[in-house]
Amino acid sequence: MKFTTIEIAEILNGKIDGDSSNEVNSLDKIEESTKNSITFLGNKKYIPWVYKTKASIIIVAEDFKLTQHISATLIRVKDPYIAFVKLLHKFDDSSIKKSGIKDSAVISASSKIGKNVSIGHFSCIGENVVIGENVVILNNVNIDDDVAIGNNSIIYSGVVIYKNCIIGSNCTIHSNSVIGSDGFGFAPDSSGKFQKVPQIGNVIIKDNVEIGASTTIDRATLGSTVINKGVKLDNLVQIGHNVVIGENTVMAAQCGIAGSTKIGKNCQIGGHVGMVGHITIGDNVKINGKACVFKSVKDGLTIKGSPAFEERAFNKSYVHFKNLDKYVKDIENLKKKK
Repeated sequence: MKFTTIEIAEILNGKIDGDSSNEVNSLDKIEESTKNSITFLGNKKYIPWVYKTKASIIIVAEDFKLTQHISATLIRVKDPYIAFVKLLHKFDDSSIKKSGIKDSAVISASSKIGKNVSIGHFSCIGENVVIGENVVILNNVNIDDDVAIGNNSIIYSGVVIYKNCIIGSNCTIHSNSVIGSDGFGFAPDSSGKFQKVPQIGNVIIKDNVEIGASTTIDRATLGSTVINKGVKLDNLVQIGHNVVIGENTVMAAQCGIAGSTKIGKNCQIGGHVGMVGHITIGDNVKINGKACVFKSVKDGLTIKGSPAFEERAFNKSYVHFKNLDKYVKDIENLKKKK
């Protein structure tokens, strides 16, 4: 795929600084770029590479200033990283090619299938399922009874969606994820044995959600486990029953959220974070990786550690944590002097 400098500038609404006749056919990292490629400067630590890269075009911020001559053409934009992401979509050749409904797919006669739907080999569609238009369901997917899937969603191979769950439009669910399995509900009886608590709710996933591979989202005991619009979950995430995740929250791999926890909007949650159940995380909260969250968190805070608490307080405390051995020795020496 080949683009001219002028075409790229139009796509990105950018301003050309240099030779407008360049053409590119690939996107590269700035430190690995080759001739006829385009790259971007998204981090100041890579500025030296602007003068060493072999790329023909570099996307930079509007206010970026050169300190020496370069042969590459610059395209100036408001946000180089977002601009480069936009180009990645243009160059992306991995889009799924629709192939219709395979003969080996098993589809209940009571289900309603929208226009331009693709269903892969050995996928099974249960009773009373409703699938919107332009949906792509790849091989070996199992969709149970009474599920609804909105327009333009993509369900990758090996996904299982349990009964009564609702998937919005423009969603992507990656391979081997399980939506709507039973919540971890067991209650001890008088003899100490654990009796299973029936999980009769469902999972609701709203529009523009992406769910990584091998992620599991449990159905609610009663009501719904809810993943709101724009949420992005990484691979290997576990969402417990009756959890609610607010709009545009992102969560990195291997997080575990216990039942009935409420997470606000626009939160950023690092990898391997664990949360106990029945707490509330406010809007715009940032949680550092490997944090263990044992209590509710107010809007706008950044927390870290185990147990997790406010980042600035943690950093101050850490000065003392790492010197704890010295403090103990000092105390022992003081005792000996008595």
